[in-house]
Amino acid sequence: MNKKKSTGREPVDRLHLEHFIPFRLSVLSNVVSMNIARAYAREFDLSIPEWRVLAVLARYPDLSAVEVAERTAMDKVAVSRAVQSLLKARRLARTYDRGDRRRSVLRLSASGRSVYTRVAPLALEYEKKLLATLSASDRQTLDRLIAQLLTRAEQMS
Repeated sequence: MNKKKSTGREPVDRLHLEHFIPFRLSVLSNVVSMNIARAYAREFDLSIPEWRVLAVLARYPDLSAVEVAERTAMDKVAVSRAVQSLLKARRLARTYDRGDRRRSVLRLSASGRSVYTRVAPLALEYEKKLLATLSASDRQTLDRLIAQLLTRAEQMS
């Protein structure tokens, strides 16, 4: 019998990253974000976290930074940095909740709304071009599958 001597380096279960869905989703997200980030940074001096904060507050004004982090699943530190940068650039306005003075409330300033109204069409156009490779049926399936995976991931956390 010809047995190979173990080197201790063989994985118990082989993980092939190119087929591992969490890895593939992360790579896709990173590639898409980097493509978009170049345009946002160049044209609007805006980072991806800053854009996400603006987009969330455009849709849901009067959120706290913690609530923005919850809606975007972004790290609280990244949201805090983005909020501070947007406040400094006067793209956000901060007030305090009348019922709870400890809770700050964020909303877009006039400058923030102006940036949002210029960036949103570019973001939608990028999405349109990205999804153009899929049929309408595939886009609906993708949307449904993403929702299912998100729900399942939230249940597992």
